[in-house]
Amino acid sequence: MSKTDSDIKISIRDVHKSFGSNHVLQGVDLDVCPGRSMVVIGGSGTGKSVLLKCILGLITPDSGSIIIDGKPVTHLSERKRAKVMAKFGMLFQGGALFDSLSVWENVAFRLLYADGVGRKAAKQRAEAALNQVNLGAEVMNLSPAELSGGMQKRVGLARAIVAKPEILFFDEPTTGLDPITADVIDNLIRRQVTALGATAVSITHDMGSVRKIADDVAMIHEGKIIWRGPVKDVDNSGNDYVQQFVTGSEDGPIKVLAR
Repeated sequence: MSKTDSDIKISIRDVHKSFGSNHVLQGVDLDVCPGRSMVVIGGSGTGKSVLLKCILGLITPDSGSIIIDGKPVTHLSERKRAKVMAKFGMLFQGGALFDSLSVWENVAFRLLYADGVGRKAAKQRAEAALNQVNLGAEVMNLSPAELSGGMQKRVGLARAIVAKPEILFFDEPTTGLDPITADVIDNLIRRQVTALGATAVSITHDMGSVRKIADDVAMIHEGKIIWRGPVKDVDNSGNDYVQQFVTGSEDGPIKVLAR
C-alpha cells in the first residue's frame, strides 16, 4: 500500500548536488515517516553529510526537491526557512559547543537568542534538559573544556532536545567515543527520541549505533540510496553492498582504496 502525504514527514526526491566535477548526490530518493528513527549508512565520501546538510538547508541542492510536512523547503526565503528550522534539533559530530559560554548557556542558546526566552526560565529549561541526559546541576556553570568528550556529547544532546523539536538530526553521534560511552549516548538518543515522539534522521558508519537507534535504515552509495528497510532486516538485506558494509569485509562490490 502506498504512503499518503500524512504518512511522510520528510520526502526527498531526485536530489542532486555537485561541487565542480565531484557529483556527490546523484538522484537521492528517500522518505522518512513521522515518529520513526531513520539512519543513513555509507562509507566516507558517499554523500551522507551532504545529504544531511541539504535537508537542514545549509546547502542548496542543484536539483530535486525536499518536502517537510508536505511543504517544499528547498528554495524558501530566510524568514520562512527560520520557521522550518524551528522544528529541528541537531546534535553535531564534534559537539559544536561554544567555549565562551557556560554549559547551561550552551544548552539554552536557542531559547535565549532565537526564541526570546528570559534567562531565568531558559536556565530552568536547560537544567531539565541536562537532567534528561543524566547530567546534574553541578555541570551547569562549567565551561565545555572542563567536560569529558562523552559529557560534551550529552550537553550537545540536551541542547538538541531543549526546545522539544519535531525532528532531530544526529551527525555521527558516537564518533571519537570509547565503546562504553558510545553505548551510553546511543541509549540516551533512543530514549529521548521516543520520549519526544520525534522523527529522527542520523548519519553514521557505526553499526553498533545503527542497531541501537534505528527503526529504519537506508544505505547511500555513489550518491544514491541503494537499499532501504527496517533495521531488523539490515543483516539479511539481500544486497551485496549492504552486506559488505555491515560485516566490514574487504571483499565485495565496494572497492576499498589502498592507503
